Amino acid sequence: MRVIVLGGTGAMGTHLVDLLIQSGVEVAVTSRSRSGAEGIFQYIHGDAQNDTFLKSVLREKWDVIVDFMNYSTDNFKKRVNVLLDATTQYVFLSSARVYENSAIPLTEKSPRLLDTCEDQAFLATDEYALAKARQENLLIESDRYNWTIIRPYITYSEDRLQLGMLEKEDWLYRSLHGRTIIFSQDINFKSTTLTYGLDVAKGIQSLLGNTNALGEIFHITSSQSVLWKDVLAMYMDVLQQHLGYRPKLLFQDSYEIQQWHSGKYQILYDRMYDRKFDNQKINRFIDTGNFVDPMIGLRTCLNRFLKQLNFRDINWRTEGVKDNLTSEYTLLSEIPTLKDKLKYLVARNIRL
Repeated sequence: MRVIVLGGTGAMGTHLVDLLIQSGVEVAVTSRSRSGAEGIFQYIHGDAQNDTFLKSVLREKWDVIVDFMNYSTDNFKKRVNVLLDATTQYVFLSSARVYENSAIPLTEKSPRLLDTCEDQAFLATDEYALAKARQENLLIESDRYNWTIIRPYITYSEDRLQLGMLEKEDWLYRSLHGRTIIFSQDINFKSTTLTYGLDVAKGIQSLLGNTNALGEIFHITSSQSVLWKDVLAMYMDVLQQHLGYRPKLLFQDSYEIQQWHSGKYQILYDRMYDRKFDNQKINRFIDTGNFVDPMIGLRTCLNRFLKQLNFRDINWRTEGVKDNLTSEYTLLSEIPTLKDKLKYLVARNIRL
């Protein structure tokens, strides 16, 4: 089996590539970065969002295409037939954020926000949850059935540790520099489902090359749900042990959070929901009961991250806003560029 993974360098993709290599599959990976995993059959440096580049790598037939790219709906519409024509099985990474709120565990047939939401301002956007649902529709409404739709939910790894709507760059970076974590009081008491990237990758692998997965939709998530307040408490315990003191914490309500956080709709139409999943469908292919307990997995990943401290770009504008709210300051020597220093100072309400 020959598999090409588009954009396979994230929390799920890197694990999937490793699993495929270990199983003897010929793997090609596209990425904008220049380093590839040892044992990859073909490493292709380039941006799979670029039409010319994509057509060049799809000139030959692939048994499976696994697509981790994040498209606008207009861009996906232009390339959906190209992708389907180039493979026996096209695996589209959607998201369980497509689902409407539900008081019972979600199945693959549960209502989606795109079909039920009456918020016209939200529906006028191509926000992530809506974009994924619209792109699902393009596959479902095509005259082809060589696709498989995957709906993972919040996926964590050694490099991605979320707290509600916050990435590690939003909360963990602050705590390690002695500044206050700002979190949502509302979301703190919501239940959620978090799944280790390796487990999601195992679920995806179980579907590759399987004719019973064609024309089907699967969510791949942990069977366990947890409260964000318990996740937060665990994070704080680990950081207290690492730092020698407990990080400072400030709670705001969700409306106040929306004033400085860019993910307004992510908060309103996902993180403010209790999320739990019915895994009967994917359990025909892999036993999700064997997935890592999220509290154990998150603790392990956080401890591993603290040994390497590999942060992505920090949003210095929002750091300025948060410092203003907590009456704290960031040393300008900590901020890498003049442009970022200016963003921080303006947001911190410091006169130049």
